[in-house]
Amino acid sequence: MPPFKPDSDVLIATIGRPHGVRGLVHLHAATDDPASVEMFGALHDERGVVWTASWVSPGVAALTDAQGNTLPDRTAAERLVNRRLYVARELLPAVEEDEFYHADLIGMTAVSEDGEVLGTVSIVHDYGAGVSIEIDRGLIVPFTLACVPHVDLAHRRVTVVPPVEVEVAGDLDGEVQVRV
Repeated sequence: MPPFKPDSDVLIATIGRPHGVRGLVHLHAATDDPASVEMFGALHDERGVVWTASWVSPGVAALTDAQGNTLPDRTAAERLVNRRLYVARELLPAVEEDEFYHADLIGMTAVSEDGEVLGTVSIVHDYGAGVSIEIDRGLIVPFTLACVPHVDLAHRRVTVVPPVEVEVAGDLDGEVQVRV
């Protein structure tokens, strides 16, 4: 079993609830292309257990352990719910300029344009409408050039320019006023 390395392993998928009674699971890919989960081959969890995933339909996969055993039934699949599957960072393809893996951003120091430390990037959110980063002091900013103009991978720092706050006030007639 390969040991789990939290500093260098990258989350590829999370096992969801069982699908049916034959040991299939809903598998939530953490990749741009869910097919890549299957292409990586051997994945491992935090316990070091090795798994391979085979898609049987969109979002549903069969899992096989290192001995070639698939999950026998729903009960076995239920025991794996919320288990995270990883791959070693060095097995991932290189990224283009101005592209970043979420794992590369998490843990970076966030600083203002003046160099003031704002906190540490704790989460990268991607709900489909655009990526945002959350800084551990409660600040969430869109991951755009306007709000994050510089990412320094070598020094593990991101420059953050928080957007202007928008205050919305309404009255009893339903009219809304926006003040910037």
